[in-house]
Amino acid sequence: MDPRKLEALFPRELLKQEMSSERFIQIPEQVRDVYRLYRPTPMYRARNFEKALKTPAKIYYKYEGISPPGSHKPNTAIAQAYYNMKEGVEKLTTETGAGQWGSALAFGGAFFDIDVDVYMVRISYDQKPYRRVMMQFYGAEVYPSPSECTEVGRKILAENPNSTGSLGIAISEAVEACLKDDRAKYSLGSVLNHVLTHQTVIGLEAKEQLAMADEYPDHVIGCVGGGSSFGGLYAPFYHDKVMGRAPKEVEFTAVESTACPSMSSGEYMYDHGDTG
Repeated sequence: MDPRKLEALFPRELLKQEMSSERFIQIPEQVRDVYRLYRPTPMYRARNFEKALKTPAKIYYKYEGISPPGSHKPNTAIAQAYYNMKEGVEKLTTETGAGQWGSALAFGGAFFDIDVDVYMVRISYDQKPYRRVMMQFYGAEVYPSPSECTEVGRKILAENPNSTGSLGIAISEAVEACLKDDRAKYSLGSVLNHVLTHQTVIGLEAKEQLAMADEYPDHVIGCVGGGSSFGGLYAPFYHDKVMGRAPKEVEFTAVESTACPSMSSGEYMYDHGDTG
């Protein structure tokens, strides 16, 4: 796809990063200033876990939960808010499921004076009020999806007034809201190349921290939902491997939830993220 067709949704700099083949993209100083609130995130050695497993292996884990919103998501939310601000964007629309991405983008928007509208899957909106309150605390508007704010939301509610929503519906509403507002762009917290690029700060830090302990991993293991956390952790080590620069053989393992095993089981099929 011609990236110019996506300019209605994303700022030019993020589209440039989406298509970039550069090895590194420098982190702007204003983004670094916000990162310094919680980065570098700590790397711990899990000594009690090693004892419980009775293993001679050394187990280290990188803890991204130290960020103010409580996850790895601000690594890209802060950067996305910054690049949108630089291009004069006044509002970002987005979707969120459990609320981690929505709270991260609300956090990022607060630093760069950008309004944030979050369409939150209705069942989570009802079940996770603490996430909703966090988003509102950072200044975001939060709507239970499907909502009465968009044509697709009203259509779905007309067909099923008791709809509990889905991420696809919330995406549809956020995209529609963006396209109908000249001041707005759309923001996504996973899937895209520029998101993964921003998340590699995790793996780059991990390499430096392990080097301080004179270590290099034999095995890199990470959890997978949309993939940005695991991708950000393993990508710098994987680059070492494919370029023949790794000091030892290293394996990579992605671990997914048994409640939603999208990679290891289930029917392989194509789906549209944008339900509407």
